[in-house]
Amino acid sequence: MDLFGGTISKLENGLNYASLKNKTIAQNIANVDTPNYKAKNVSFEKMLSDAKKSTISATRTDARHYDFEIAQSTPGVYSYENFNYRSNGNGVDMDAEQASLAENTIYYNALVERISSKFNSLNTVIKGR
Repeated sequence: MDLFGGTISKLENGLNYASLKNKTIAQNIANVDTPNYKAKNVSFEKMLSDAKKSTISATRTDARHYDFEIAQSTPGVYSYENFNYRSNGNGVDMDAEQASLAENTIYYNALVERISSKFNSLNTVIKGR
């Protein structure tokens, strides 16, 4: 039974995306002084296109069987291979990473607040007040 029309699962997917993006930004910041390190980013569009491309079709042994596909999720993390921000080959722009981290933190906190509100509504219904 889906109490909120799939809202919680969509919020969970958003939290997973924001968490992956936060880990990627933290990795970039941690490697700001590493020679030849290329900055990484997470793209929702890339994650969506990768999910569309990577599916496995099942073989039906009977015409009455349903046709289905199993999607294999791959994270949409990509590197800026041809970008060098420093002379040592490092591709991390610290100012851009900090701005991206702040933006992602706001997005993550908004999702947490929204899912918390959904659970509080459910709690109110259960308690009957």
